[in-house]
Amino acid sequence: MTNHFMRQPLPIDMSSGSWSHFCDVPPADTKNGRIYAIGDIHGHLDHLLAMQAAIDADRARHPVERATIVYLGDLIDRGPHSRSVIEQVAAQQSAAGDTTGVVCISGNHDAWLNEFLTDATILPLWGRKGGLETLASYGFPPEEVLCAMADPVAAEVLRLALIARMPQHHKDFIAGLPLSHQQDGYFFAHAGVNPDRSLTNQRKEDLTWIRDPFLTSMTDFGKVVVHGHTSGASVESLPNRINVDTGIYATGVLSCVVLEGAARHLITVDRNVLRKLREQQMEPQHG
Repeated sequence: MTNHFMRQPLPIDMSSGSWSHFCDVPPADTKNGRIYAIGDIHGHLDHLLAMQAAIDADRARHPVERATIVYLGDLIDRGPHSRSVIEQVAAQQSAAGDTTGVVCISGNHDAWLNEFLTDATILPLWGRKGGLETLASYGFPPEEVLCAMADPVAAEVLRLALIARMPQHHKDFIAGLPLSHQQDGYFFAHAGVNPDRSLTNQRKEDLTWIRDPFLTSMTDFGKVVVHGHTSGASVESLPNRINVDTGIYATGVLSCVVLEGAARHLITVDRNVLRKLREQQMEPQHG
């Protein structure tokens, strides 16, 4: 099984513009330990479980005293298993010990769920953007959600029903998600940062929503910004930022960057890996 999870080197791409001002900048460094940063999961439980197994396999192959696992937000929406994804990540965080830290950052989709718990008027927007699938994962029939998206009274009824149905530790987990995380030479946020503000003076809307001007900026932010939110065909590894969102709901690919010292590596889980894992699980056991 672990052969499917081999890490690959992730070089820094200096070819996409003039990065000469980074030539004299020391590369970001984790100093002590290792960081695994995982892109947007969007309710895909099988990919999450496979990625957690991949990280375990990587740590067995490359032992390290302490590792930090950072989820870059958007755990939920679009995919079919948002409730189970929240449960799995929350349980992993609760079980973390001295050798493993677990950080989960709020994405805009996670924030929508938290907002809906207090304000039903967000439902027409959130429902169209993946909230319908998240509510279905909590047992609400899609036709009921669609009706509530068109009727404010029904939306309020649905909000109250979700409050009653959603486990309290799920509510607490979603409400407690930080907007960013800093560790050594890296700054982690769901969407990115405003290039015109210092890392200590970022706004919630930028950390969870920004695209341009962040994505086109060649600024030295002071730390390498690791983010998701804007999906692409592959991970972007640039001198000033790393984009880990590979559009799982469209591509079937979940990506994770491995940061240790000044090195960057990549682990991916795709549909082919999941198929092979299922085939292995179905093979008869001999012995």
